[in-house]
Amino acid sequence: MALKLNKKKKVIKKIIKKSKPVKKLVKRVESETSSNLIVPTGKYYEAIGRRKVATARVRIYESEGDFIVNDKVVGQYFGTISDAKLRYNKPFELTGTKGKFSITAIVSGSGSSSQLDAVVHGISRALEKYDPTFRALLKPEGLLKRDDRMKETRKIGMGGKARRKRQSPKR
Repeated sequence: MALKLNKKKKVIKKIIKKSKPVKKLVKRVESETSSNLIVPTGKYYEAIGRRKVATARVRIYESEGDFIVNDKVVGQYFGTISDAKLRYNKPFELTGTKGKFSITAIVSGSGSSSQLDAVVHGISRALEKYDPTFRALLKPEGLLKRDDRMKETRKIGMGGKARRKRQSPKR
């Protein structure tokens, strides 16, 4: 609340600023995402997949169900990537277990493409824990190998970029 003095009439006016509540919007979004999904329970195999700075904790359950990534269906979460469905189904197609598992994944860090690669890495590791004979199928395709290519760190005195050259003085 602030007081404002009007010079012509010499009357003090009260100015009250109102803010809109945000809590109602948050509750509505939470209820929409969690109501449609069937979260599996029971025995599971867990593995961690990584790519760049992205980390994915993947659990595969032995029952048929949804593929959930960060409380969203996988197609909705990775909707911006054109070949996402081929990439996250590849471990199941190689091992012949497509449609046999329900998957939950919690992903954080980096961008969406790197997160997808981290999820695929985690699925492959979890399938290997489920059945060690799957290793012979997944390893030649490179799905069990962690892709260790990272962003190059910036150097001090280089003008903000990693590979930029130093400015040389003219005189």
